[in-house]
Amino acid sequence: MTEQERDLEFAMSLIAYSGDAKSHAMEAIIASKKGYFKEAQQKLEQAESSLLEAHHIQTKMLSKEAQGENITMTLLTVHSQDHLMTAITFKDIAQEMIDLYKIVEKSL
Repeated sequence: MTEQERDLEFAMSLIAYSGDAKSHAMEAIIASKKGYFKEAQQKLEQAESSLLEAHHIQTKMLSKEAQGENITMTLLTVHSQDHLMTAITFKDIAQEMIDLYKIVEKSL
């Protein structure tokens, strides 16, 4: 595998895992809106698992760079990092929304 192929694989994996995490977080919000808090928690756990995989990929990228192997900085690489940061933020907001839905349900 060439360095360019490796870098492309890193970026695409980050995008895929981050996208999965964001989707699971959205599913968690939808479940909690319906009052399905156990399902919402399971979806958040799935989101966290996807984020963990994404972090492993990111750590590999950083390790390669630290070892002197240059990572080709392309628009796709930047885009993959953006996806990761957005997914992390989205999961955190999903947790807050679920907590709010729980408060609202208790007050009804």
